[in-house]
Amino acid sequence: MEIIEIGNPPAGAKKVWEDFLLGCKEKTFLQSWNWGEFHILLGNKIWRFGIFDDDKIIAVALIIKISAKRGSFLLVPHGPVIKSEIYEIKLEILKILKNKLENLAKIEKADFIRISPILKRTDENNKLFKNLGFRIGPLHYHPESSWKLEINLNESQILSQMRKTTRYLISHGQNNKDIEIIRSTNVKDMKIFYKMHQEVVKAQNFIPFSLDYLSKEFLAFLSDNQILLFFAKYKGNIIAGSFEIFWSGIGFYHHAALLPEFKKLPVSYLLQWEAIKEAKARNFKIYDFWGYADPIKNPKHPYSGPTLFKMGFGGQMYEYVKTQDFIISPKYWLNYIIEIFRKFKRGL
Repeated sequence: MEIIEIGNPPAGAKKVWEDFLLGCKEKTFLQSWNWGEFHILLGNKIWRFGIFDDDKIIAVALIIKISAKRGSFLLVPHGPVIKSEIYEIKLEILKILKNKLENLAKIEKADFIRISPILKRTDENNKLFKNLGFRIGPLHYHPESSWKLEINLNESQILSQMRKTTRYLISHGQNNKDIEIIRSTNVKDMKIFYKMHQEVVKAQNFIPFSLDYLSKEFLAFLSDNQILLFFAKYKGNIIAGSFEIFWSGIGFYHHAALLPEFKKLPVSYLLQWEAIKEAKARNFKIYDFWGYADPIKNPKHPYSGPTLFKMGFGGQMYEYVKTQDFIISPKYWLNYIIEIFRKFKRGL
């Protein structure tokens, strides 16, 4: 096996990358070509590595350098994506990637390596990282579990598998003539979404994404028709929105906003149903509701309410190996202390 940087220049690099991912089951858009382009727009350094065996690509890993005052690190978001399920092959791939990233971290003066794996949370997969000297990170950078819905059924079958209340609220919303769902691919409409997002921030007191961040993410996926804004109107006024990514056979519920004073209207249910139908129209098989927090084991978790909402649509929970850190310099421990404090403050 060997590890090779993909792109820079060879022609067709994006196709090679995306074609490989299209054939993989466990993946998210955080390893897509366009997620790398988004980080380039943000001014971050990125690397795209492919692991090859006899000239055949068997894994890919998008690497992003995250720089902060508390320290910098190399991040592998929801990667590497590995096609094989064989333990020995996965171990060899991770060993090659780790060695490459250790050298890169020293060149880039990064304090640690952080991998947010897309591998299922099993004892075998946990052992992969432990055997390579990783430790569980104090705070996850991307979701470590997700709620997913199989949508390779007809609409009636999907509706029949939903919670009765969810099904009723979708129907109730569809019958309300004052409610209208519209969609947009105009980046200028991100200002509308952002303004609503700010109102949610005030009500729920969390750290928001900036308008620049959201707009650049939107633009990175727009040229490939992989992103849509859905808006809900009530009596002609926009009161809610969702930010959806459609990539590699999967629809992703990524960002959402609802003006607090309209929370009793069932528009959030309608927005999700329209996004699911859009994913079906693209012949996708999976709809990923993104982050999940067990509402029974941890009802006080800040994401338990949104998780109950997602569960109402049917589907199942997927858990990934927890975030893994590999220490490069002692400065890692400053970052560790700060993240432990943030985790406690956020109630995670």
